[in-house]
Amino acid sequence: MKLGIIIGSVRQGRVSGNMATWVANAAKKYEGVEVEVIDLLEYKLPMFDEAISPQYNPDRKPEGEVKRWLDKLAEQDAYIIVTPEYNRSIPGALKNAIDLVAFEMAKKPVAIASHGSTEGAQAVAQLRGIVPAVQAVSTPVFVGLPYMDAQGMTADGTFEDAGGYRAGQLTAMLDDLVWYGGALATARK
Repeated sequence: MKLGIIIGSVRQGRVSGNMATWVANAAKKYEGVEVEVIDLLEYKLPMFDEAISPQYNPDRKPEGEVKRWLDKLAEQDAYIIVTPEYNRSIPGALKNAIDLVAFEMAKKPVAIASHGSTEGAQAVAQLRGIVPAVQAVSTPVFVGLPYMDAQGMTADGTFEDAGGYRAGQLTAMLDDLVWYGGALATARK
């Protein structure tokens, strides 16, 4: 299973990259899972301004960075979105990136790893409504880090509770994602 871990923030000083490393390190331990971190910062995506929704435009021909983004998503079998909570929602850059999606994520599982003042719970709630709109499947288990834990995380993905309770949450989320990944891959055949 090809797993794309999407860093959903492009903000200076972000900690989502560190959290993505923590998630990726754990995911790499799963047999048969090939992990790739997909950083939105590496895609200079324009603001979504297409006249027709991507899913309803049979003549759509994405170009440049949008095509590169969509091609990268299409390569994956499953995703984990790592997102902070900004103003009780997800970052605008992440929402814009998802708005550009047509069918690249369809019938594939999406797990969510979040961080923020309430462990990013409101960002998770927002994504649970957005993900099905691109025909992807939001998996039930998520991992959330309180603001201070995320702030204390280092670039190599370690932090004070990296091996405790939070590691258990991460394992549960990854187990869930791998199960859904296998089930949906079988169903897509």
